[in-house]
Amino acid sequence: MKIKFASTIRNYSRKNIPKDLTAGVITAAVSIPISMGYAQIAGLPAVYGLYGSIFPSLLFALLSTSPQFIFGVDAAPAALVGSALLTMEIEPGSAAAIRVVPVITFWVAVWLLVFFVFKAGKLVSYISAPVMGGFITGICTDIILMQLPKLMGGSPGTGELPELLKQIFVTAKSVHIPSLFLGILALAILITGKKMAPKFPMAVVLMAAGAVLAYFCPSLMEGIHTLDTVERGLPVWSIPSILSVPLADVITISLSIALVIMTETLLAENSFAMKNNYRVDNNQELLAFAIGNFSAAFTGCCPINGSVSRTAMSEQYQGKTQMTGIIAGLSMILVLTFGTGFIGYLPVPVLTAIVISALMGATEFELVRCLWKINRKECLIFWGAFFGVLMLGTINGVMIGIILSFAEVIIRSAKPARCFLGIQPGHKHFRDLNESSQILPLEGVVIYRFSSSLFFANVDIFQKDIEDSIRDDTKVVIVDASAIGSIDITAADRLAIIYKNLKERGIRFYLTEHIAGLNDQLRELGFQYMIEEGAVRRTIHIALKDMGITRPYPLEGNIENTERGVIRKRFDNRIQEFTWAFGKETETVIEHQIRLQVEQLKKSQDIDSLLHGNWDYKEAMDEKEWLDHLQEHLEEIVQATGMNEQELFKKLEENREEIQQKILEERPDLEEELLQQKGMLDEELKKKYPEICRRIQSIRKDNEL
Repeated sequence: MKIKFASTIRNYSRKNIPKDLTAGVITAAVSIPISMGYAQIAGLPAVYGLYGSIFPSLLFALLSTSPQFIFGVDAAPAALVGSALLTMEIEPGSAAAIRVVPVITFWVAVWLLVFFVFKAGKLVSYISAPVMGGFITGICTDIILMQLPKLMGGSPGTGELPELLKQIFVTAKSVHIPSLFLGILALAILITGKKMAPKFPMAVVLMAAGAVLAYFCPSLMEGIHTLDTVERGLPVWSIPSILSVPLADVITISLSIALVIMTETLLAENSFAMKNNYRVDNNQELLAFAIGNFSAAFTGCCPINGSVSRTAMSEQYQGKTQMTGIIAGLSMILVLTFGTGFIGYLPVPVLTAIVISALMGATEFELVRCLWKINRKECLIFWGAFFGVLMLGTINGVMIGIILSFAEVIIRSAKPARCFLGIQPGHKHFRDLNESSQILPLEGVVIYRFSSSLFFANVDIFQKDIEDSIRDDTKVVIVDASAIGSIDITAADRLAIIYKNLKERGIRFYLTEHIAGLNDQLRELGFQYMIEEGAVRRTIHIALKDMGITRPYPLEGNIENTERGVIRKRFDNRIQEFTWAFGKETETVIEHQIRLQVEQLKKSQDIDSLLHGNWDYKEAMDEKEWLDHLQEHLEEIVQATGMNEQELFKKLEENREEIQQKILEERPDLEEELLQQKGMLDEELKKKYPEICRRIQSIRKDNEL
């Protein structure tokens, strides 16, 4: 595979410099408290968190195909390392911990390199958007709950939801009011600033203001925690003492951490990619993870992960490329070389508010509303992934997410879209019977479309649908298999049973419209006889011809099915565009579109676009339907355009007359029907909008329309 180096900063545009510079500096500043805190959770001195924000971040930025994701010391790997040290009976912060943690990090990097070699990144492609959304939102919520005690002057929470809530409750009993006030004030300023001035670097201003207050007004900041001071200087590179730690102690620990880094980071990267309309190379990302963790191991740090909080912060301040990550890494070098002194003056509540603000922007609760309206099963999958992360931790949350994704695939395949087909009188093409009352089944014929590959999980539905459709007069069952790409042995066996049972009842069975590969599968599975006996045909029309049924096909109820001319076919399809596109929501959607266009009128004053709607081409009956709805909004249009009411209504009526003339040219026999429709419309308008109706009638009288 070809490795892309510095792909997001090639042909770098100077116009991105201000945004990337601002986002990079802010990301580095925010990384200071986050990195120091997570390093301590991993059992290392706080300064090692800053070390992990230099070279891993720089190397990841050069190798990553994501233009915005940030790499750094993060919650999940740190917590796993911390718990591993306790299992190994190693005291956090001790010399033994400083020696063992880089060894764990080294083996994590080795595992990630193995994942890269075997292209394990493609597994993430099987995880759905609801799972990704629930996973990311769960992580963001988890970190927010971890940070809340710090707003109240306490220590950050750890563990799953019960432990986090317990820590919040305990801290709330002895809350430090000045810390809470400062944190909430900072959070309110950040949220307000994000809405009113999203491009302004409010986080930098708040951090600077907090440091100035702590330095010049220590009495005012009394009792409010600031960050620990750290020693000046860059990390020393060295090879970890790999052989000093038993392989059995680290191999499983490092594997689980590597799996978490791979799944969590790739899920988060792909979530941001989908949201911002770009793609990442999952496999190259694994290489970037591996190289980043090798550099972390060689500088004594704990395993490094993709950081949702830092990425959300970068996104908030419009970081456009991985130059943001490079600037963040270089900024951290400057801090460790020259500026460690100011770290001790940064107020923890302000920094916590900055992190929480960024994470709030990264949650995807809006997706829940959409899923609840469209597909409640997917909504439940979102919540499953969300609570999986919160209740069971990142590792188990990842596993739940993967299981839910595969379960979703199986459920969808097990209950695929399917329908029965018929013909509109005078037409040739087969269409869904549920599409319109004008579409009728053929006499004695069942035509069934199954829109999925046929396998063990859905073949019961396939069989039941066919058996339930058969009536006393059924002569033939035809399966439109155009969407059946494959068939397994279970389904093939069942297909043979269906074929045999129908044959015994004197009913012909045909499999049609499918790809050639399906015939190959049937032959390989031992069902060539079905092909030889003529049960497999190329098209529905050929299958019907084989039964002696030719055009025009006889329809149920002895409905006339003589071939229509072009003009008549057009008329038969009247109002089909709206109803086909929007179904039961047609009326609501038309009203919504009209309201939107009326709002646009206030700016454009383009009355002609309103008269014709969003679609450039509509049949005459669709245009009539649009104008019928438009009439009810006469007053709103007048207000929006300032147009004379009489002039506007005259224009509407002229358009209506023109459309009716088009219709009558095609179907002169409909003149009386159109007049009746106009009368019914006026009556309906009179009931719903009596004042508008009165004014319309008055205008008609004045204009003699």
